[in-house]
Amino acid sequence: MKVVISSGHGAKVAGASGPEPWGLEEHPEAVRVVDRVAEFLRRAGVDVETFEETKATNQDQNLYNIVNFHNSQDRDLDISVHFNANAVTNNPVGTECLYVTQLDLAEEVATAIALASGLIDRGPKYRDGLYFLNQTEKPAILIEVCFVDSQTDVKAYDAHFDAICAAIAEAVSGRDIGTEPEPPEGVLFSARGSCSYFGGPEDVGVSPSEGLAFFYKVEDAPHLFLPDQPPGTTGLARRLNPQLFYVACRWDYDVTSKEMLARPNYQALVRAGHLEFLAWPADWGPHESTGRVADLSPALMDALDLETDDEVEVFYPAP
Repeated sequence: MKVVISSGHGAKVAGASGPEPWGLEEHPEAVRVVDRVAEFLRRAGVDVETFEETKATNQDQNLYNIVNFHNSQDRDLDISVHFNANAVTNNPVGTECLYVTQLDLAEEVATAIALASGLIDRGPKYRDGLYFLNQTEKPAILIEVCFVDSQTDVKAYDAHFDAICAAIAEAVSGRDIGTEPEPPEGVLFSARGSCSYFGGPEDVGVSPSEGLAFFYKVEDAPHLFLPDQPPGTTGLARRLNPQLFYVACRWDYDVTSKEMLARPNYQALVRAGHLEFLAWPADWGPHESTGRVADLSPALMDALDLETDDEVEVFYPAP
């Protein structure tokens, strides 16, 4: 089986846009979905080609370029990934899959996404007026993952991104895949799970004298610390600057040594939903008994719009 999957719209042809600060931008999110679905499909033994349109400056040329790429490939199925929009709302709206000839597959994909994410299943939708579905020469579906202007949809998408992408791949391939893709190339350590925050003068979860695992004095990493020791404390954990982006994980020192983790030119990539930021490794932790995989700086928690026990991914060094 060979599949060609492309992101809707293009780098210069904007798609739908949700409101700040929580709304999604359609095209970059479609690119993310395409890339992750392709990872899962390849794990299932499916031959996959991906495409992002980057040159067109108008919709007609954009659509032509996308369809032309699909029709230039030897394949069995064409997939286009989009996101929907209607009106800004806090209410759930849902996921759907559009088709002309592929009713059964469209129904399977929509239902799979809904079951994986909790999004409302709007089901398969017959659409005979779409250029992509009409002009591709092989069986085709067009996925509308969720609504970029529904806050409830966006939260479900963020929380279940991998599960959504795995569900699409499973529906297309007919194989059970699971939800753990291989780490990006060059990554030596990765973790995925719940998180909390740590460090800084207000963190009473660490003692006033508590140190750090691979920094022993301020001069080891002056970029991470407050200029002055907080009153009543002596430890470096309470002197961490809570406005910076740093992260603690249970690093494998056999793979990522303390010396490597302490280097300021290597950072981790910390991702939650459609948001991701670079962060400096600052400590080892949290303890396994917490059930969490990472502790983040308060500023990084805020930037990722996270609360304690929300899910994050950490990759080190950043790909």
